Amino acid sequence: MEVSRHWRLRKQRYALVGEVCEHCGDKIFPPRDVCPNCAEEAKTLYTFSGKGEVYSYTTVYDAPEGYEGQAPYTVAIVKLEEGPLVTAQLTDVDNGKVNIGQPVEMVTRKLRTDGEKGMIVYGYKFRPHLSAA
Repeated sequence: MEVSRHWRLRKQRYALVGEVCEHCGDKIFPPRDVCPNCAEEAKTLYTFSGKGEVYSYTTVYDAPEGYEGQAPYTVAIVKLEEGPLVTAQLTDVDNGKVNIGQPVEMVTRKLRTDGEKGMIVYGYKFRPHLSAA
């Protein structure tokens, strides 16, 4: 990933910053500038709480290039408290010990390294909510 793209995505990757539609109130992640609910302009930034629950999940055994060293790992669809569904890797959890409806919270973690001497890319993952653990 080039540095300029990484810089542009830093808010949504590190703080779950999306948008809210001023017309219908829908909260949108990732940001799209046009509300998928009412098709009106949505440019007001909104920072999500990072709290949610596991909506669905799977364990990845045959990882794509760049993620081989992390396999096996669990990827979940997380329903944020504010409504949007987010796909993310789960961390701090044993594979197979995840439950639908399990409370989770967003954390910033290393995603990968671009090449042997490349930039370390950080982003959001989710872990079991500490008060629920």
